[in-house]
Amino acid sequence: MKTSFVTILTLIACLATALAERPKRTPKPLETGFPRKLDVVYKTLGKRELKFDMYYPAEGAAKPCPVIVYTHGGGWAAGSRYGASSGGFAPLFKDLTSRGFCVVSVEYRLYSKEGTVRMRDCVIDSKDAIRYLVRNREEYEIDPENLFVFGDSAGGQIAQMLTLSPPTSLPGDADLAEVDYQVRAGLSWYGPCDFEKESLFNHNDRHDFRDRFGPRIVNADDSPEEKLRLYREMSPITYLKKGSPALFMIQGDRDTTIPVKHAYYMEERAKELDAPVTILIIKNAGHNWRKVDADISPTRNELVAASAQFFVDQLK
Repeated sequence: MKTSFVTILTLIACLATALAERPKRTPKPLETGFPRKLDVVYKTLGKRELKFDMYYPAEGAAKPCPVIVYTHGGGWAAGSRYGASSGGFAPLFKDLTSRGFCVVSVEYRLYSKEGTVRMRDCVIDSKDAIRYLVRNREEYEIDPENLFVFGDSAGGQIAQMLTLSPPTSLPGDADLAEVDYQVRAGLSWYGPCDFEKESLFNHNDRHDFRDRFGPRIVNADDSPEEKLRLYREMSPITYLKKGSPALFMIQGDRDTTIPVKHAYYMEERAKELDAPVTILIIKNAGHNWRKVDADISPTRNELVAASAQFFVDQLK
């Protein structure tokens, strides 16, 4: 006997209800086995508190300790500071804390179509987190002369901005605006370097390509001149110069979200300026190191090791 249409609808409704009622996984901070300071408020906007989590090295490690500020990915519209505990990042951060680094995972405001937050606000918040850390360096036992940054995807762009743009640029909280800092080096996993050169996002050079990220930078009613200014302001490559801190970019050659073109373009510009940029291209890797057609090379373990060694090599 054929199942009735009503029965099918009932089954679909029951399944939808069951899925909706499943308990959501609560994001949790990273477990390292070492000391932590969680939910540190670094600034307040209206009634909203922006926070970061600090993961220290083992008890007895040298203090003040070198510090790595981590900015999460998510297209400037998603993700959280709890990304530090996800499978892709936990091994790296555990390695770094075991080597004596303090890792700080930062929360920042997120873009939404209905809201007023734009990409520059994500960068401003991240800069303010650094300013707060440096201003309170004695309390948090961090070494401002060994200050590093790391981010993935959107967070990779933020990390590049923190590395290359002047500390005085993009001020946010008035109480933090005068804090000076110097990033020693930055690491970007599959982060974009330029928004003005739209073709860098067109991974297969198709004719019907449409810019996905422009609305996260500009407003629809901005003048062409203002849009260009904002694109350049949010492009890390704008700030690259001979005396820039060291930048390490790791990108996948099969990434369709942030194409490998970005790494090659930054490397090309760095050679012109004699700026310290190094790139590592992961073969068969899409965004988030997804395997495309074959195993990625170098492996995840090898790229994690290369990332950790980069910070160790840059220590003062």
